[in-house]
Amino acid sequence: MFAKYLDIHPEIIEAIKNQKPVVALESTIISHGMPFPQNVETAKKTEQIIRENGAIPATIAVIEGRIKVGLTDEQLQAVGNSKDILKMSRRDFAFVLAKKINGATTVAATMLIAEMAGIKIFVTGGIGGVHRDAQETFDISADLTELGKTNVAVVCAGAKSILDLGATLEYLETQGVPVIGYQTDELPAFYTQQSGFRLVHRADSPEEIAEMLKIKWDLNLAGGVVIANPIPREFAMDYNYISLSIEDALERAKDLGIRGKETTPYLLSEIKRKTHGKSLEANIHLVYNNAKLGAELACAFMKLK
Repeated sequence: MFAKYLDIHPEIIEAIKNQKPVVALESTIISHGMPFPQNVETAKKTEQIIRENGAIPATIAVIEGRIKVGLTDEQLQAVGNSKDILKMSRRDFAFVLAKKINGATTVAATMLIAEMAGIKIFVTGGIGGVHRDAQETFDISADLTELGKTNVAVVCAGAKSILDLGATLEYLETQGVPVIGYQTDELPAFYTQQSGFRLVHRADSPEEIAEMLKIKWDLNLAGGVVIANPIPREFAMDYNYISLSIEDALERAKDLGIRGKETTPYLLSEIKRKTHGKSLEANIHLVYNNAKLGAELACAFMKLK
């Protein structure tokens, strides 16, 4: 039914048909997560890293009302250089497709499309979660509910550290979503390797994670898995320094009345300003690190099929 709305790049069709490893990539990180031209440069290098590690990249977006699984260089440039592309989640699909406009896919939207296309492994920077003061605002990312029902594994550097990380872990537990620390017992907090929150599950190799994924889905335990992959130590930021920068950015956002889906792009931009660009460098390198693990995991998972 949904195939008539979906355009899958021929290379990806061929890979899926021949059971070759494919890794999905989101487009909001390109359109809203980083400034131009670093966003496009990062997207291209991320695809390259996935290829170098044995898998096929599938960057996902909506272009003129068509769902695209695998973007051309021209489409990637258009997403990265667009000033008004919609940041879209599950709720926005019918609107974006009916209006025939462009949409950059969030973690939730990318998971949904990846599952439609038959792709099981997805790489991003950090997942969304429960925002601070959510008990008053009810601001909880749709990423978390999507993880509870969509059978895609998400490789990330934990949840974005601008969030309430403890509440995010609690919400994921309620949704039945395993959070697996890759070579760590602690939830990484995007810019830093530590958060203060201990994880229940740990795996030390892509093969070990792949076996967990296969068993979960063989048992028809619906929903995704979060693979929390810490930012490499050499690119990690000082925990106290970044925490202070985040607190300052949150206060400024509150003063300006910024809320909802505009919150995360604003906070990332403000933190980049406060850290003199160091947070952007950290963001870029954690994505590269996730791309490598995602490709290795996709290869390991395909060997079990």
